[in-house]
Amino acid sequence: MKLIDMQVKEYLDILISDEPAPGGGSVSALAGAQGAALMSMVCDLTTMKKKYADDHALCEELKIEARQLYADLTAAIDKDTDAYNLVAAAFKMPKETDEEKAARKQAIADGTLEATKVPFSVMQMGMKGLELADRLYGHFNTNCASDYGVGVLNFMACIKGAWLNVKINLPGVKDEAFAAACEAEGREIMAKGEEIARRLYGEIEASL
Repeated sequence: MKLIDMQVKEYLDILISDEPAPGGGSVSALAGAQGAALMSMVCDLTTMKKKYADDHALCEELKIEARQLYADLTAAIDKDTDAYNLVAAAFKMPKETDEEKAARKQAIADGTLEATKVPFSVMQMGMKGLELADRLYGHFNTNCASDYGVGVLNFMACIKGAWLNVKINLPGVKDEAFAAACEAEGREIMAKGEEIARRLYGEIEASL
């Protein structure tokens, strides 16, 4: 059964167990999905009110984007665990002969690359979520301010958590050009995300 198809308690029971996956990568994707879900909810609760008629068009547009992010991030919950399982399976491959060693080495490299690409894509999606939140700020039902703020926090947790999972796998990536590009863009996302999240959270907290 996919993680996303489990009941919340089932998922948490696996998470609290001694199973190595799901782990931080899947949790980071879940945080992002929660952020996207909250942004979609805030948009809906804004378009329901005539008071915010001038913001309805923007909220409808952003809701579509939030729901696509939600779909992509929920899919990433399982993708991250699947990527980890690829690496774990590769390390268990036989290594008695030269051929087996070569096959095992290649499988580990392939799995590590995938285990880096997945959280990196989660970082990028978390950044899209924060940019969406930035566009939404000042155009939503103020009764949803706390929900909006929690959404912002979830997007930043998504980015930071995914970054840790990228970092732990980068040393094993054999494609040096990809690793360098990933490191550079990851740091840019972290810096930009921190700036947006800090500003939006501060503005929301001050408004309450």
